[in-house]
Amino acid sequence: MVDRSFADPSLAALYERLNPWGPEDDFYLDLVTGAGSVLDVGCGTGRLLRRAYESGHRGRLTGLDPAAAMLVRARRAAPGVEWLLGDLRTRLWGGEFELVVMTGHAFQVLVGDEELWICLRAVRAALGPGGQFVFETRNPAARAWETWTPDRVREVTDGAGRAVRVWHEVHDVHSVDGVPASERVTFTETFDHPAWDRPRVSRTTLRFLGAERLSRFLGEAGFAVVEQYGDWGRGPVAPASPEIITVAEAT
Repeated sequence: MVDRSFADPSLAALYERLNPWGPEDDFYLDLVTGAGSVLDVGCGTGRLLRRAYESGHRGRLTGLDPAAAMLVRARRAAPGVEWLLGDLRTRLWGGEFELVVMTGHAFQVLVGDEELWICLRAVRAALGPGGQFVFETRNPAARAWETWTPDRVREVTDGAGRAVRVWHEVHDVHSVDGVPASERVTFTETFDHPAWDRPRVSRTTLRFLGAERLSRFLGEAGFAVVEQYGDWGRGPVAPASPEIITVAEAT
């Protein structure tokens, strides 16, 4: 689950404990290791590029994130990777990368059409001819937000072995411009740590876009959709598929 609360240094330290390495990371790592130059937009603590570097990748690996606390951890763990503070509105490139990725459902924080266009145009500008943009969004047809309820509490331990409780609560769901399969979901994420005087709460809005609408946005921005998968095993997109994993090529 993506949110900006991990800009808080105390929460940035919990990010990888809350989001352990999984099949989605293996999917992206395979792509990264096969590309000579990679830009990871919203790289967080940098574990994807860090793993690629540790596996022997010696091409250009660049991580971009607006949260300084996350990049502090990334730089400490992998000084051999290029780590940049900012976002696609503040950093521009001209055809320098073979691959751009956005992992961890980061694409869904682009809730408005304007934000989406800025992102897609910047990614297109960063890619050389035939370069690929790969990202995932949750499939709106699966309605994952219906499981984001306060009774579903997760617990992880911090570095000192103390339990941190995390839960979510949805506050608003509505369609964008009345278009089906284009939902905006606003929710809160609450973190409760025994050492804090009160829980920390962040409020986030995510956009859920269907496969057809995604493809239209991409086409208008200069991309051709090469593949769309419904899960990390590369199965087809179906109504019950949890993900829409998109591989788009610069045209």
